[in-house]
Amino acid sequence: MTSHPLLVIAAKECRDRIRNRWVLAVAVLFALFALAIACFGPAQQGLVGFQGIAPTIASLVSLVIYLLPLIALILGFDSVVGERERGSLDLLLSMPLTRGELLLGKYLGLAAALTLATVGGFGVAGAVLAPQLDAYAAWHYAGFIVSALLLGYAFLSLALLISVASRERTRASGAAIALWFALVLVFDLLLLGGMVLLGDTVGWLFGALLLVNPADVFRMLNIFSSEQLQSYYGLATALPGALTHPVTLCAVMLAWIALPLAIAGRLFARA
Repeated sequence: MTSHPLLVIAAKECRDRIRNRWVLAVAVLFALFALAIACFGPAQQGLVGFQGIAPTIASLVSLVIYLLPLIALILGFDSVVGERERGSLDLLLSMPLTRGELLLGKYLGLAAALTLATVGGFGVAGAVLAPQLDAYAAWHYAGFIVSALLLGYAFLSLALLISVASRERTRASGAAIALWFALVLVFDLLLLGGMVLLGDTVGWLFGALLLVNPADVFRMLNIFSSEQLQSYYGLATALPGALTHPVTLCAVMLAWIALPLAIAGRLFARA
């Protein structure tokens, strides 16, 4: 039985990342960081060892926000523009599939590689910590992994959009780093500065602006899944409940995955 060309493209993209040990390297990185945070994160309070799921996830959220978007952007920024520069894009387009299917196949393959790395790394850490986790903690940790995957998929969509819109690989890499810098580092600083200036008039405006950044949506997904984490961050009453409901946040994150990919598909079809 012949596989659909879309699945062939997806399988090739995933195999290439596994073959060059990219998946293994990222999985090991995540596992080591997660275990180090779980065991030595409370050291500043004079404690060593696992102290509960809430402080562990609070630290892991900060780690993931910095690392996973960068990894996803690096993974996908040259997926199209790199093929164009190497001259292999015309060969791929000669296959019996549309440009949209080619782009979707690349996305699915890269997403599969990112999933293997993320679930593998945090899964190993979870298996090591399993004897110390009750049912609630295990469920909360699993939710953290799922939300991390959604964050990675969102930035992977943005990476493909950059790759389609760029004419040169160097420009695509610069745009990817600039996007990471803007969303992960600069955005929250500007938002916090505006919050200080506006004082008590934030509310819905502040919450709505947080939804503009997938990294902040990921953070809220984890914070507002636990009352302990809400008090830890001091956000128990700072934001309207309608904007912090898990269903709302998941819908926003799915939109961050779908919209950049749809725009990339439209640009690629017109190229």
